Amino acid sequence: MVGSLNDTLNLIGKATPARLVNASRVFTSYQYSRIMGRAMHNALPISIAIEPTTSCNLRCPECPSGLRSFTRPTGMLKAELFKNTINELAKTLSYLTFYFQGEPYLHPQFLDLVHYASLKKIYTATSTNAHYLSEAMAKHTIESGLDRIIISIDGTSQETYEAYRIGGKLDKVLEGARNIVRWKKELKSLTPFVVFQFLVVKQNEHQIAAVHKLAKEIGVDHVALKTAQIYDYKNGSDLMPTLDKYSRYQREKDGTYSIKNELLSHCWKMWQSCVITWDGKVVPCCFDKDAHYVMGDLNQQSFKEIWFSENYNAFRESILRSRNEIEMCRNCTEGTKVWA
Repeated sequence: MVGSLNDTLNLIGKATPARLVNASRVFTSYQYSRIMGRAMHNALPISIAIEPTTSCNLRCPECPSGLRSFTRPTGMLKAELFKNTINELAKTLSYLTFYFQGEPYLHPQFLDLVHYASLKKIYTATSTNAHYLSEAMAKHTIESGLDRIIISIDGTSQETYEAYRIGGKLDKVLEGARNIVRWKKELKSLTPFVVFQFLVVKQNEHQIAAVHKLAKEIGVDHVALKTAQIYDYKNGSDLMPTLDKYSRYQREKDGTYSIKNELLSHCWKMWQSCVITWDGKVVPCCFDKDAHYVMGDLNQQSFKEIWFSENYNAFRESILRSRNEIEMCRNCTEGTKVWA
């Protein structure tokens, strides 16, 4: 509870008049576009996700990085491209996620990039499999100013953990989490807010209570239970949990499965956020993992030129017109609610 309060106050503390005005304009643009059925935008994103790398040490079965199934290249984000983008957006940007695909800590300058954004008073977050959180790296993480760290822990025993995190070692994850918690105390730091993210699948659903207990023992601030995205879900999957509340999919009368989410023809995310791949491509959503819907290239254009382009607005209008015709939206459980 104390950790959550500190995190909320930390986020609020980064608000500035320029960021609040920008957020208000984003909300107004979104609502106007929904009502009129025509895309209009006159503000910059509230949040962005940027991808340090597509490289990963694990082979998770529903992850393009893990499956090595990308059609786009693998590489590392260049510091110059990152800094140029942050410099352009820092005045209005409230939230920066250092994650899309891949393991962020494999980027050799990752925490230097975090520190750069932290100096701009932007709330920073990342998601990691925690295999690289040695004592030294944990200390560096605290010193970087990172505001939130999400640690993927999909089991409380090695057997259940590796059912999804193939190639991973639960002991390394727990060691990394303990290192982060210990160095927070050592450096008397309120950040980062530490989250255990538990991807609920059939193999680990019986350990939900156990992961809450483990988090409390270590000193983790919060446990987030996440539903699993299944790419080929129509005929079911061995990963689908039996507990319906933790499944994104529902069984139909003919034995096939469909996504629970109703594909309404609007999406808040198209107005308030976007994703930047390691090589500078701007894509509209985290569900576009292979970057099929490229809105522009930061190596050739400024962010503002891309964000306000006819191409981007045409894509927003296609969402308003018929979202279920867009491939990446068909397996989406997010985006329709403001502030989701």
